[in-house]
Amino acid sequence: MFRKVFQPFYTLYVLVTFIVCLLICFPFFLLISAGNNITARKTIYAIIKYWAKGWLWIIGMPIKTGGIKPPPGRYVIVANHISYMDTIAIFAAIPFYFRALGKKEISRIPVLGFLYRQIVIMVDRDSPKSRTLSMRLMWRVLAHESCITIFPEGTFNETGEPLKEFYNGAFRLAISSQTPILPLIFADMEQRWDYRAWWKLWPGRNRVIFLPPIAVHNIEPQNINTLKQTVYEAMEAEIIKISGK
Repeated sequence: MFRKVFQPFYTLYVLVTFIVCLLICFPFFLLISAGNNITARKTIYAIIKYWAKGWLWIIGMPIKTGGIKPPPGRYVIVANHISYMDTIAIFAAIPFYFRALGKKEISRIPVLGFLYRQIVIMVDRDSPKSRTLSMRLMWRVLAHESCITIFPEGTFNETGEPLKEFYNGAFRLAISSQTPILPLIFADMEQRWDYRAWWKLWPGRNRVIFLPPIAVHNIEPQNINTLKQTVYEAMEAEIIKISGK
């Protein structure tokens, strides 16, 4: 009863604080983005990272990381996707600079879309040309700039299972660039912001679990399904362990 009564007020509080923070930071993002280079992107990333940590604490969803702290290096980071909050929490959780692969449609959102275009590698999943171009860009980013973060399920997991089936992209990228995969688990995000209803937000614990990096040395492209299954099983086992199912 308590939650039913106060949830609309809490949701309004979260949305208002988010919009206010975005509008305050927007002029700085606009100024910094004029550089249109790695330094500018790293600066924008740093602002977002510390804002995300602070904002999640203010709204009662502070990030607590667990598992094995990843050593410095370049990774293809893969994470489960179960909430709208994933895309913010991931900045607070990952301890080093990265660029993420994201849906092109989000870039059309006023104000937020501008920021999105500065730091995200965009892809139109319905366009083979766009998928090819994004793969080439991610390969170059891994080689010269930073880690890459991908949600291999592609969209929210609505199956009722621990994970949806993975797409091949993250694993093809890892093999072609010989970059290890770093799996990451959002353990509580569905309880913080239910993907089935944007108004269902609620504060509480917010665990992010890092799994050991998975090497891809000497894995051939024809073995992509084996690599994908290895990562899937490792993440699935951790989700089942965390949920107690």
